[in-house]
Amino acid sequence: MSMRRATIADVAREAAVSPSTASVVFSGKTPVSEATRRRVLDAAAALGYTGPDPRAASLRRGRSGIVGVVFEEHLGTAFLDPVKTLMMDGLAEGVAPLGAGLLLLRDQEPISSGSSLTTAPLDAAVLIGCSGLLRESLDAVRARGIPVVVIEGDAGAGVPRIELDNREAQRQAASHLASLGHAKVAIVTLPARSGWERGWILDDTAIMIDVTRERLAGAHDVFPDAVAYAAAGSFIDEGLAAGRAIFADHAARPTAVIAQSDLLAAGVIRAAEEAGLRVPEDVSVTGFDGIVVDGLAPFVLTTLVQPASEKGRAAGQAVAAMLEGADAASLRFTCTFREGNTTGPAPA
Repeated sequence: MSMRRATIADVAREAAVSPSTASVVFSGKTPVSEATRRRVLDAAAALGYTGPDPRAASLRRGRSGIVGVVFEEHLGTAFLDPVKTLMMDGLAEGVAPLGAGLLLLRDQEPISSGSSLTTAPLDAAVLIGCSGLLRESLDAVRARGIPVVVIEGDAGAGVPRIELDNREAQRQAASHLASLGHAKVAIVTLPARSGWERGWILDDTAIMIDVTRERLAGAHDVFPDAVAYAAAGSFIDEGLAAGRAIFADHAARPTAVIAQSDLLAAGVIRAAEEAGLRVPEDVSVTGFDGIVVDGLAPFVLTTLVQPASEKGRAAGQAVAAMLEGADAASLRFTCTFREGNTTGPAPA
C-alpha cells in the first residue's frame, strides 16, 4: 500500500510553524529567519517532502505547463539537423520564464506517451513550418482555442510567424556567383514536400514547403533557367546523391551549385571530388545556415548564416506574451552572407 504524499501542512506541524510560513520558505517570496528556514527544511527532510506539487500551481493558473512543438518529419530525423537543434535550444529558453516544458509531437500522430495534438494538455503550440499537413494541425489547435506560433511557415492572418528572409538571402548568394561570372548553375533544394523522395524538380512539381519554395525563388531570381534537384532531407548523404546526379552528365555540368543547406553543400563537394572536379577552380558551391560541418576542412563554405537560436527564442517569447494576454508580432530575421573558399571565378 502506497504512503500518502506529505503536504506543506504536515511540514508546518512538524516544524511548529504556520502553513504560510512553511510555504514561503519554499517559494522564497518573503524573507524568514535562518533558524525558521532551517527548522522547516529539516522537517521537510524528515517527512520526505520535496516541495510543492507543481500540478497545484498549474491548476491555480489554469494551465498545464506544457507547450507543444509540432514537426512534420519524424522526430529522429528532425534532430539530426543542427539547425533544428539550435532552434529548439532557443525555444526552450524562450518559454523558460513560464516554467513550461516542451512536448514534441509529429503532426497529429500520437507519440509514445499516447498524447497527440488534439488530446495533449497543451497551453500553446509551436508549429515548425506550415505546409499542407501542418495546416491540418493548425486547424486542430485553433479548434482547441490555444495560442499558436509558426516558425518558418505561413499559417494565415492572426498567427504570429517567426521566419527568415529566405528569398532575399538566397538571392544574395546567387548574385555573388553571378558576379564571379557563373552562368551555368544548378540548385540542390530541401524536400519539395513531406515524404519527398529525392529527384529533379520539374515544371509541374508541387513544392509544398515554404522554405524550399522561397529559397528556390531567390536563386531563380538571378538564374531563372537553373535546374533544381530536391533532396529527401538536409543531410550530407543527400547532398552527395544530388551532386552525383548533377555531375553525371559531363556536357551538362554546372560551374556552380547553390545548395539550400550547409549539410547538402558538404555532400555536393564530396560528389564534386568524386567526379574529379576541384572546388572552387572547376565548380563553386554555396550553402545556407552557417553551421559547423565536421570533416569539411580545408573548405570554409560560402554560405548564409541564419540566427537559428534567435528564431526559437523569439517563438518562445511570442508564446509567453500570448499566454499573458498580450499581442505577439510576427518577426522576420535577416541572414548574413559569409564568403568562404568554396566559391571562385567561373572556369573559362
